[in-house]
Amino acid sequence: MSLAVTHLVPLAKEVDQNKVTPGVLGFIVFAVMALAVWGLMKSMSKHMNKVDFKESPDPGANQVEKADSAAKRG
Repeated sequence: MSLAVTHLVPLAKEVDQNKVTPGVLGFIVFAVMALAVWGLMKSMSKHMNKVDFKESPDPGANQVEKADSAAKRG
């Protein structure tokens, strides 16, 4: 293990000990949040496919159209 680290030390120019990085815990939190969003999007897509967007004809609108066409003719 120490041999591998000694070979990697020249690759890291200067390691700042005061630098804060998210680390493994940050990655795990991000991965869990990403999986949660993916699951929610999949669920939303499933529910949106069940929605029927066809509108039923409005009976009052039909009478208004007849009145408008009659007014234009006469």
